Amino acid sequence: MSNGSNGSNGSSPLTGLAPPVPGSGAAPLPTPGSDAAYRQTNGRSTTQRSFGKPEAQEPGFRPVYQGQAWPTQQPAYRPTYTPPPPSDWHHQQAHAYTPAPPPKANRILIIAGVVALVIGVIAGAGAAATVVAVNRSTGDPITAQPTVPVGNGTDPKIKTGSVSAVAATLLPSVVQLKVEGADNSDATGSGFAIDNAGHILTNNHVVAGAAKGGSIQVLTQSGKTSTARLVGRSPAYDLAIVQVIGLDAPSVQFGQSDQAVVGQDVVAIGSPLGLAGTVTSGIISAKNRPVTTGETADETSYISALQTDAAINPGNSGGPLVDMNARVIGVNSAIATVRGSEEGQSGNIGLGFAIPIDQARRTAQQLIANGQASYPVIGASVDMQFEGGARVSAVNAGSPAARAGMKVGDVITSINSVAVDSAETLIVAIRTHQPGESVQLVYERSGKARQATVTLAQQIG
Repeated sequence: MSNGSNGSNGSSPLTGLAPPVPGSGAAPLPTPGSDAAYRQTNGRSTTQRSFGKPEAQEPGFRPVYQGQAWPTQQPAYRPTYTPPPPSDWHHQQAHAYTPAPPPKANRILIIAGVVALVIGVIAGAGAAATVVAVNRSTGDPITAQPTVPVGNGTDPKIKTGSVSAVAATLLPSVVQLKVEGADNSDATGSGFAIDNAGHILTNNHVVAGAAKGGSIQVLTQSGKTSTARLVGRSPAYDLAIVQVIGLDAPSVQFGQSDQAVVGQDVVAIGSPLGLAGTVTSGIISAKNRPVTTGETADETSYISALQTDAAINPGNSGGPLVDMNARVIGVNSAIATVRGSEEGQSGNIGLGFAIPIDQARRTAQQLIANGQASYPVIGASVDMQFEGGARVSAVNAGSPAARAGMKVGDVITSINSVAVDSAETLIVAIRTHQPGESVQLVYERSGKARQATVTLAQQIG
């Protein structure tokens, strides 16, 4: 799914707040119908979609966003780098803000439903057949899950269940990440400490720019900035681990995302729009929501996400979604935006998505132990354009799908008794399992229903 929202967006753009120009009001009113009163002398728009650098209104104060109120007191910490949103206000929350090249075409994935949503981006979404379930198997034996201890921080012991108590407990564990890529790309995001060795869990799309060089700076709640090293990343699950030796942040305690219930209260913590230490609250509004994000075929993530209406925005990526006992149950990763929304209007609309911590725990353990993570595959490709199931477009020789007797043209309609209505639904469902597990597939061939038991292989990514 995409980091987007559903609904219409017909309201007029808000006008950026700015102090009156000295001497304003002295001139006579313009002739009715003239727009002179609404024009700036420098020719720049004052609407909320104008992300240019504003005029200095007060010595030492630089608004982070158009219309930001003037502070009566300078904060103890102000980010030195606040990247301006790009022209398309990227739907992922920590997009590498680069002025060039322009956005690629065909990056919008249309999700079928009453209201179309955009929840991520996929390059080449218009391809007739896309390898999504797997394009190869490692051929190696299924490796055992590492037992690296993560998410075993001190028991929060929250008694009041209030947002303020949760915030006070978790804020010291949440950090802001500033990434500079070797290709001169920049990104900001969030993360949180998961052990006492300085390991920080975040999103892959936050740190991907530094995978081939560059730097990752980590800012703690106490205001200390350190350089982190990239331990490993998993584009398949949009997760990554960075490490700061001597990190000045206590480890969080993980909860259990599979026990989360729709309607329960949650809190999101992160650095939206570069505003470190921001806390918002809401509820779990849905579970097991298929979400697809990514810009290239190699970086596409398929997530069975927790959906929340807690306000999350660009920069919240990688931050924790926590229950009212201050235990982390998800990693904030995506927001929904209205398809076709106007420039600059793709912020939070009450539809955010988090990677369940049960999956994130397994991936984090693998990344710390091996520097890479595996995900389950069936050894087949499916047609991304087909609706009404997942139609097999290719079967790899010797793969689990081949051993189960599946052929090109078969249409998979369910997995473990859960209906499959699209290729994305199938892939997300497969990714909720682990390599070595068996799943029951129901598929149609020549109009007849068939069943197959498939033991999942593994692939690194």
